[in-house]
Amino acid sequence: MWRKEDGNPQTSPDVSPNSRSSTPVGNVGAQGSGVPGVSSKAPACVSQGIKIKGELTGSEDLFVDGSVEGKITLSSSTLTVGPNAMVKADIDAREVVVRGRAEGKFTATERVQIWHTARVLGDIKAERISIEEGAELHGRLEAGKASASDAFAHQGKKSEADKIKGTHAGDEKSSSGATIAGAD
Repeated sequence: MWRKEDGNPQTSPDVSPNSRSSTPVGNVGAQGSGVPGVSSKAPACVSQGIKIKGELTGSEDLFVDGSVEGKITLSSSTLTVGPNAMVKADIDAREVVVRGRAEGKFTATERVQIWHTARVLGDIKAERISIEEGAELHGRLEAGKASASDAFAHQGKKSEADKIKGTHAGDEKSSSGATIAGAD
């Protein structure tokens, strides 16, 4: 086949009604290489029956339907926990979709979606969280964008709640316009 971009003709196998191929046409890749046709946009897959212990990192979408234990980091990609999966991991991804069993700490920069078939044990933090009716969820949720005051709290500084807890009756401490109940 000839492409205008490279100007070089490429050969393609002759296909005629009388010729026979040992590879079915549906399984031939786009380049005629005999590799099953898989889109470059298809996620990587850990199929059922595969067990992984350790750390997974990457920049591609990942579909897990097997067993993973450890840490999964896909900062700019989507992790899908399939319906047959058992994941015990700390997860950091752009988006997390849970359809099976998952346990750990889940952090997503955009969203976490929990299907009705999911069973989740752990803490979830994301800008948006979606939980279908029928899902089983045990843990803490934190949704929304982090504010500037949250950034200070995560850097080892005391948050407003910590400051309030540390005050005694009669103290009139307040910061940044916050008032303390009972302090006059």
